[in-house]
Amino acid sequence: MQARAMGFLLFIAGMGGLLYGIDVGIIAGALPYLESTASVAWHLSAQQLGFIVAAVLLGSVLSSLFAGALADLIGRRWAMVLSGVLFTLSIPLIALADGYLPLLLGRLLQGVSGGLIGVIVPLYLAECLHARQRGRGAALFQLLLTIGLVAAAVIGLMQAHAVETATAAAQHLAEAERTAAVFAAKDHAWRSIFWWCLTPGLVFTIGALLLAESPRWLARRGRVEEARTALLRTRPADEAQAELHEIQQALAPSATATTPATEATAPAADPLLSRRYLLPFLLACLILALNQATGINSVLAYVVNILNQAGLPGTTANAGDVVLKVLNALMTVVAVILVDRKGRKFLLMLGTGGIVTALVAAGLLFRGAESGQHDVRPALQARIQSDSLSLQLDAATLQSLGSTSTTPQQLTVAYSYGPFTNVQTRRSDDPALPLLHMSREDTVQADSVIGAFFRKLHLNPFADPAEGMTAPLHIERADLAAVPSTTHGWQVAAAMCLFVAGFAVGPGVCVWLALSELMPTRIRSNGMSIALLINQFVSTMIAATFLPTVGQYGYATMFFWWAGATLLYFLTATFLLPETKGKTLEEIEAHFAR
Repeated sequence: MQARAMGFLLFIAGMGGLLYGIDVGIIAGALPYLESTASVAWHLSAQQLGFIVAAVLLGSVLSSLFAGALADLIGRRWAMVLSGVLFTLSIPLIALADGYLPLLLGRLLQGVSGGLIGVIVPLYLAECLHARQRGRGAALFQLLLTIGLVAAAVIGLMQAHAVETATAAAQHLAEAERTAAVFAAKDHAWRSIFWWCLTPGLVFTIGALLLAESPRWLARRGRVEEARTALLRTRPADEAQAELHEIQQALAPSATATTPATEATAPAADPLLSRRYLLPFLLACLILALNQATGINSVLAYVVNILNQAGLPGTTANAGDVVLKVLNALMTVVAVILVDRKGRKFLLMLGTGGIVTALVAAGLLFRGAESGQHDVRPALQARIQSDSLSLQLDAATLQSLGSTSTTPQQLTVAYSYGPFTNVQTRRSDDPALPLLHMSREDTVQADSVIGAFFRKLHLNPFADPAEGMTAPLHIERADLAAVPSTTHGWQVAAAMCLFVAGFAVGPGVCVWLALSELMPTRIRSNGMSIALLINQFVSTMIAATFLPTVGQYGYATMFFWWAGATLLYFLTATFLLPETKGKTLEEIEAHFAR
């Protein structure tokens, strides 16, 4: 019975990791089709597309604000149930969206669910598992997270093949009919990708209802007998009694302590700004922030776009996405085996070292490709009529822009109407050959309630539509270049494989352990919420600015920035992080009290 209960606990907690992985990864396969259809039908800007990608991360930020307090209020189990319900509700909202706002709200709701899962499931595992199993349990959460990424990538690949088949079938049609058929196939593809995610959400929600509550949460509520019963579900009686005694000692007031050893387990009387709380809290926050500054969530979300930009076409880029995420899962298995043998510190150093190497290599590859760009800004600026510009990247347009090459070409244009900016990219080998259209109506967004409120306070953090309505169209950057070769694409894919392998074997597993192990018992739930809030804030900012940044400054700049942040991560793991392998939560807490 104990083995069966432990297996069920790990399975449902792992399903939480699966949902978190789907949260992060599902947009990668959907984004190219969403960009091709929604940007045309709903006139979405690059910034709005970035917001759709980043909305999941922003939702995680919002839910991280109250995840710890919610888990303390209603318990870890019911908080997990709530997160599953929210994820399940988000799917139809996204898949049936008929405009920007419902799509954004659905992604935001999906992110709220992910934020709750990211805090509560590792917290639940840390409080329910024995010290000798805790590393493997957290690694299992990460393993199922990577399987979620693989599942999302496979779904994206299936839809990519469907789009390719529909495109081939439409080749004999007239241009207008062919364009409409390809558009419909792509619109159906991204909606179907999200529908596939409904089943795991239901499994996690129902499974969480059948779990036992965390024994440490029960003990803090004074429900000692229930805590004992919860421990007995997964432990022999002697181990359950010994651990319950240790939990009660950690929660006891310091007045009961008579030795230095017991004083270390009685944190309740210590001030919150004492060394034992402040140092592990700050270290966990730093590690969580640097974990996202590697760019991992943006790489996973934009990997199909990155590989397309690097030179891998259509379904090949989707296949590359699957390869990356399968590798991620396999290397996570390696991490599961090593995490309780080699320790957290060693794996973090190994992983971050590999990530720095991969990011520098990818940055150098993109720098080489971007150095061949041809500036066509004067030519496009001269074609502007009535503050708008429309063109198709067909043979005649390429010739007028000075290109005589027979290889596929890519045009990237960054433009603005006053404070409102956008970036659009077109490839000459796109079967639909969509129109590149720049107009004030599609770029200048209507004022929002929030923007109007802040302008009344003279803070003005948002662009003012009044300025955009009078400003002329200005081409800020326009570069025409040959689409990189397939060989170049595979070289970038190899660098991304090294990136993902390094992340999976080190930060991917160890970050969840750092989050749950470093936080002392007294501040664990709220401290984890704050640390994950910082983590998701960094991730949201990177994801929201990714498309505008690479449009303005190129992919190489982004990769070099991530490499610098990861180098700082490596130094932090080397010189600041203590080893926590094989130690109880109370022993780790005592380390920082010395």
